Amino acid sequence: MDSRDVIALLVEIRDLQRAHLEEYRRVTQESLELSRRAVARQEQFGRLYRGVVAVGALVLIGAGVVLAYLLRAVR
Repeated sequence: MDSRDVIALLVEIRDLQRAHLEEYRRVTQESLELSRRAVARQEQFGRLYRGVVAVGALVLIGAGVVLAYLLRAVR
């Protein structure tokens, strides 16, 4: 193996490492984007859940008030 073969092999190794690094960066960016979207969706569901709980609490309080009024009206 002469020096030209060694240089060619080293160039090939360098190019493969660059390609792997570029693929790693792409996959990492995609993974980060998916994570960001997942966090945003969780925040969205959290807001929805709090709203549903608040409305449910208001309905229960309203039903309790109506029930108390009806029980007093019956006496």
